[in-house]
Amino acid sequence: MACLSSATGASVSQVVMGAIQVYIVEDTGWDIGTLSIAVTAGTWCSGILAPFAGALADRYGPRVLTTLGLVVVGCALLAISAVNTSTPWPFFAAYIVARTVSNPFLIGLVPRTATVNFFRRRRGVSLAINGMARPVGGAINIQIISLIAVTHSWRASYGYVGLFMMAMTVPVFLIMRRTPEEIGMLPDGDRPAPGPASESPSAGGRRAGRRAPVGAQEFSWTAREAMKTRAYWCIAGTAVLAIIASAGLGYILVPFLVSESGPGLSNPQAVGVGALGAVLAMTTLAWGFLADKFGPRPCMVTTITGAVLTGLFLATGVHSLWTAYLFAVLWGFFSNTVGTLEHMLLAQYFGRGSFGAILGSLGPLQTTALGAAPVFGSYLLTFTHSYSVVFIVLMAMYAGAGLLILLAKAPQLPPRATESQSDPGIAPATV
Repeated sequence: MACLSSATGASVSQVVMGAIQVYIVEDTGWDIGTLSIAVTAGTWCSGILAPFAGALADRYGPRVLTTLGLVVVGCALLAISAVNTSTPWPFFAAYIVARTVSNPFLIGLVPRTATVNFFRRRRGVSLAINGMARPVGGAINIQIISLIAVTHSWRASYGYVGLFMMAMTVPVFLIMRRTPEEIGMLPDGDRPAPGPASESPSAGGRRAGRRAPVGAQEFSWTAREAMKTRAYWCIAGTAVLAIIASAGLGYILVPFLVSESGPGLSNPQAVGVGALGAVLAMTTLAWGFLADKFGPRPCMVTTITGAVLTGLFLATGVHSLWTAYLFAVLWGFFSNTVGTLEHMLLAQYFGRGSFGAILGSLGPLQTTALGAAPVFGSYLLTFTHSYSVVFIVLMAMYAGAGLLILLAKAPQLPPRATESQSDPGIAPATV
């Protein structure tokens, strides 16, 4: 359910807007810069909401927050389906609300907090599965919205997605839970050690997987403790630079592919190339397996290096449809997993007890970067009149992200760690 909510929430992501903006512009007469303002405003508002959403995720979990998010975003998409072309302000208001709520409640923070709570030994793979939902869902949304935009209108496509979100609220509320302890389990499906204190009436008498191994406790940092480490700020810097580079490239990719200075593809061909890159985020699962085996930090260095080289190939070697598809394959393999690996690293370093609060504390920085990316990319293109220059600048930022992650070594445990040998888990009193 977390993956499905992330996939539907991606209908208002920057990647989807970057791909379908051509249909909105052709119908309304608005320019790309006008649409980028709405995207930026919604993204920044979601950053303001993120720290509060993180604290709420630790306390209430995904059952309440995901259901609420689906209702709000679904209503906003239905409002978008009713806008007219006389003024962009109604579109702005509805899109900003949808973007503000979807980013933390449906796409990133809340579902990933739930994933970290339920898994530890297989946390890399489980976060990878969750991380695939946004780009794969974005690719599906691109195709659905584009198809309906061609046959009916882009407004109708948003209306259908809004109705689907409203219908999803029922299974989400019935199925999702806050922690494994609520159903008598420990992370990874382990069952508590025998004893009166470990018996859980919510388990319904079932055997909940294997018994938790001795010595498997995980120390949980508080958000305040994490923010005092160099690793936290290096990861934050990596996130900012990687987001600007990746999202900035994604936002102007389709316009580049259809331009005369690019390969000159048709709109459907360019949209297909963009969608292919997103679908190949399914390779994130392979990176999840590797992260569980070798650790997320070496995997991040590898993926960032590959993304930089692929971006430079886009700047210098994409001149036809087949080279555009080659770029999409490489870009999808390397770039779409960086954010997921970043969350794996945060969970590895700081534990699960305050993961929502820690991830939420990065929200303002991440979403500021995500909101700035479309404006940065589009206006840099306006000033330089060269897609190649824009791509090279963005890849230089990506390379800076790789240097920062090399500095993000595991921090020493805080003094409080020596005072407790048990996992504080997610009890609000310890967060």
